[in-house]
Formats: sequence, C-alpha cells, structure tokens
Amino acid sequence: MIFDSTWLLFMIPGLILGIYAQIKLSAAYGRYSQVGVASGMSGAQAARQVLDSAGLVNVPVEQVGGRLTDHYDPTKRALFLSAENYQGRSLAAVGVAAHEAGHALQHQAEYGPLNLRMALVPITQFASTAWMGILVLGMIMGGAFFAKFIWIAVAIFAVITLFQLVTLPVEFDASRRAKEQLLRLGVVQADESPAVSKVLNAAALTYVAALVTSILQLLRLVYLARSRN
Repeated sequence: MIFDSTWLLFMIPGLILGIYAQIKLSAAYGRYSQVGVASGMSGAQAARQVLDSAGLVNVPVEQVGGRLTDHYDPTKRALFLSAENYQGRSLAAVGVAAHEAGHALQHQAEYGPLNLRMALVPITQFASTAWMGILVLGMIMGGAFFAKFIWIAVAIFAVITLFQLVTLPVEFDASRRAKEQLLRLGVVQADESPAVSKVLNAAALTYVAALVTSILQLLRLVYLARSRN
C-alpha cells in the first residue's frame, strides 16, 4: 500500500521537481561560488555587517561543518555558516550568509511567519515520524482500524504540510532582506545583485519543491483514506 500505483501518480511529480531544484541550486551555487565579490568580504564579514547594522551585535556568527549547512538558530540566537560560506569571498558566499542574517532580522522584527514556524517546530518534529508509525500500525491491525488510523495519519501529516507552507514566506522574505542589505551596505554592487538573486532563488526553489511534495503526499493519504470508506 505504501508503494502502490498511487505512489507513482502522486509522488513522482514532486520527486522530479525536487531533483530539478537540487540541480538548479548546485549549478547556481557552484557557478557563483567561483566568482569573487568586488568588496572582497567573506561570508562571515558580510553577515556580521548586516547584523551589526541592525543592532544585533550580540548575535554570533559561527562556522559549522558540512556543505550548505548554513542556518540561523532562533533558540540560540546565533548564525551558523558552513566553512565554504564562512570563509568564502564569493557572490554565493555573501548571498547565503546574508540570507541567514535575514532570518535574524526577522526574529528581531518579530516577523509573524517566522514566529509561527518556530511554534510549529516541536510538533512538526513529532509529526515527521508519527504519521508513518500510525499508518503502519493501521495496516498491521487492518480492517476498521486501518480506516480510522489512516485519517489520524492524514491529520498528523497536515501539520508537516502546514510547516512547509509557512516556510515559504519566511525564506522568500529572508532573501528579500538579504539583497536589500547587501546593496545598502555596499557589500555587493548593483551589477552583482542579479548573481546573488540567482543563488537565492535557486535555494528558494528547493523549499517550493518540498511544499509540492508534501501537498502531493497529503493528497495521496486523503485519497487512500477516502477509498477505504
């Protein structure tokens, strides 16, 4: 049932979009990580300047391992950059770093979608594993139990889809703030801004793909649940 014909119908489009998004991100990031920024700033310096200009002098910028592991942690109020973007002095590095700093600006401004996403994190972490467990349990018990349990799985998975939906405005707004600050502070020049946009837009496409995949999975679960009635 988990990998039946409905899986092909509902999940293949999302899988294809996800692969396309990753290819676009790898291509854009790979290209512009080789293009130096005219200001000569590193990603860490760019992030520091964006933060300091907003009065966020107490938000640290730290280096972490991995590739494209960059993130802002609102619980620690700290910004973490992968080594390539922390040390890199490329258009890709300063773009990604400023994007993460954009999340800190959102936190400072109490940006509504970010607050909602933060509130959804604990329940989403639970839902990410619980929905499958409930579904498998229903399959094992069978009969009327499955009909009930699959609707519980639908409700749980809807939380994951909501999280993905809320994530979109958070990510797009962080990119908007990043591009504005990079230009305002002179970290990038006007003719460099389109390249930064290409990197950030490619990254945003991965979140779009995640939302589409989540919606399709939710629709599949609803279809399976209705077919059992």
